[in-house]
Amino acid sequence: MNGNLTADDQAIIDQTQCWVKNVIIGHDFCPFAKRELERESIRFSVNRSTDLESALQAVIDECVHLDNNDATETTLLMFAEAFKSFDDYLELVELGQALLDDQGYEGTYQLASFHPDYCFADAEQNDAANYTNRSPYPMLHLIREASLEQALKHHSDPESIPERNVEYARELGLEEMKRQLEACCKLDK
Repeated sequence: MNGNLTADDQAIIDQTQCWVKNVIIGHDFCPFAKRELERESIRFSVNRSTDLESALQAVIDECVHLDNNDATETTLLMFAEAFKSFDDYLELVELGQALLDDQGYEGTYQLASFHPDYCFADAEQNDAANYTNRSPYPMLHLIREASLEQALKHHSDPESIPERNVEYARELGLEEMKRQLEACCKLDK
């Protein structure tokens, strides 16, 4: 990322990288993540804002970074201090998407959402499937639409990815999914 990281910021990045490697890539929840991690084209950005307006500005700042840095394929924007409540986080996601649309980024960048308490609308809180989107910190994943479309062309059945992930997480079970996320969250604490 940059040379001005605090030890706390680096710990957040380390935990998130552990999660990406061991959970997201380790279980192939995102079949495109491994290549980008190996290429070091994922930007891990820690944000310490505590208010919605500053967080939304951070989303736009990351879009500008992506606009100006072709070597950065995608950004994980982690919120270290805010959005601990999943409902507050969902408001951020909704407003963040509206802001992208308003600022002319619709079709350029897509937001994917991850949160420590993520819960799909049709799932129970203790459903292992939620762990496909549970992360060490509340975060937004900014994805280049063009790159995503290109990657999906090379996947035999992209529509099946979410369903496969849900089934696989349920096969692993709630306790195993919890254990793996917690193992990454305990780094440097």
